[in-house]
Amino acid sequence: MNPRRKKRLTLAVALIFGVAAAASLLLYALNSNLNLFYTPSEIINGKHDTGVKPAVGQRIRIGGMVTEGSLSRDPESLHVEFAVHDGAGGSVMVTYDDLLPDLFREGQGIVAQGILMADGTLQATEVLAKHDENYMPPEVAEAMGKDHQKLDYGTQQKAGAK
Repeated sequence: MNPRRKKRLTLAVALIFGVAAAASLLLYALNSNLNLFYTPSEIINGKHDTGVKPAVGQRIRIGGMVTEGSLSRDPESLHVEFAVHDGAGGSVMVTYDDLLPDLFREGQGIVAQGILMADGTLQATEVLAKHDENYMPPEVAEAMGKDHQKLDYGTQQKAGAK
């Protein structure tokens, strides 16, 4: 092999190795920022199609309805605890140490993002509440088996009349 071909081969191998290393680092970075969506029954029983349960310490999102009568607030701090359930009978406790959204209340749909603890609770870093009585996040609606329908506004509502 002459020196010119040897130099080209070395350059091609180095380029392929560099692209493979960059792709590996990119996939590793994306994997650590991945948030998977689960319903309470999927956290307890595993996903319907694969049976995979989230691991302790994994960053996840959970969606469902806040269970009536489950909300407890610490009067000395912002710490709150509440249960989230879905139509399949599963229920998971969520703890949160920040201000809840203004629209948060029992019996309404929420999506909470956080870390799954060893005792099966979710230590939430963010809680999102639905914004009107007819809206439910599509992921939650799909998981609970409800049809997500677009709101149909009347002509008076579109014109701004109440």
